[in-house]
Amino acid sequence: MTNDPAPLPYRPCAGVMLINRDGLIFAGRRIDSDAPAWQMPQGGIDPGEAPAAAGIRELWEETGVTAALVQPLAETPDWITYDLPPELLGKVWKGRYRGQMQRWFLYRFLGEDAQIDIATDHPEFSEWRWISADEMLAAIVPFKRDVYAQVIAAFRPWLAA
Repeated sequence: MTNDPAPLPYRPCAGVMLINRDGLIFAGRRIDSDAPAWQMPQGGIDPGEAPAAAGIRELWEETGVTAALVQPLAETPDWITYDLPPELLGKVWKGRYRGQMQRWFLYRFLGEDAQIDIATDHPEFSEWRWISADEMLAAIVPFKRDVYAQVIAAFRPWLAA
């Protein structure tokens, strides 16, 4: 493990902004944090897996929402990267990565709230809610705020005012 991020690669990741009919964003409160850390579904891309497929898989694994319950709307045109803060470098992902390079996908949720189930086999969220873009930016951990600002900017036309 190292404290110098320079030689470490970025972890490939897919993220999903799931919005409801009103343009509000799904936010889940991380189960592994003492602080109230809220985020959108996201996770690593497996070797050989397409980013879009990883996004749908992560959405299902974290929320129980299947591809049949969403309508694809957009994706970020480029990868968005972030570096881990020094206090997490070498501790998360077994110290193998300096941060993440993420591809984000926007989906409209076509189902009913009762079809969202965060009590999955490996739960990541303790609770969830629909929130505005401004609330999402305020709720994300500070080191991911710039990423979320870029994602919100890319998907702004579909979001609640």
